Amino acid sequence: MLVQKLLNITLSGAEWVLYLLLVLSVFSVAIMIEKFIIFKMREIKKERFAEIIGRIREKGIASVAESISNGRTFFEKILSFTIANGTDAAKREESLNIAVMREKLSLEKRLAFLGTLGNNAPFIGLFGTVLGIIKAFHDLSVNQQGGAAVVMAGISEALVATAVGLFVAIPAVVAYNYFMRWIKRIVTESETAVREAFLISENKNTGDKDGR
Repeated sequence: MLVQKLLNITLSGAEWVLYLLLVLSVFSVAIMIEKFIIFKMREIKKERFAEIIGRIREKGIASVAESISNGRTFFEKILSFTIANGTDAAKREESLNIAVMREKLSLEKRLAFLGTLGNNAPFIGLFGTVLGIIKAFHDLSVNQQGGAAVVMAGISEALVATAVGLFVAIPAVVAYNYFMRWIKRIVTESETAVREAFLISENKNTGDKDGR
């Protein structure tokens, strides 16, 4: 009884698997586009960085707190948080680490979907192929006069599911690896820039005291 019920389900073939892969691919492309736009916004802009550093050299790091409070780049966000909460060296380091982790988690949001899809889409496609092969052999048992032609036609259609699964998985894996490297670069560059900004500010304060 159970085997017959499962057989009836599998005889639906691989068509629904193809639709599932199509839907997953749409979500995948949407996430890729969204992340590309967001990451471009979060990157350090050389002109903006030079402007901030120039103001810090001239007036100190407190002078940029207001102008970067609504900044979109990763650098401005973590610098703003660190300025607001880092009253001394120890708290500044802790605040910087908190800001980096918080913004990094924001960048990584929904990337797990790409990684999961890249790892599992081939198996989903393979599942569709297995269903298609089962259906092909069942059709042969019903229509034995068709011979091998019935089976071969069914199998060729079933293999499409595997091909589609790979077609969906490969871009997802490439995008996932690309975005993870991009995040690493943004985080490293921004964290280094924040440390540079505070170093310049400290040197300015030391120079002001010496000048007095």
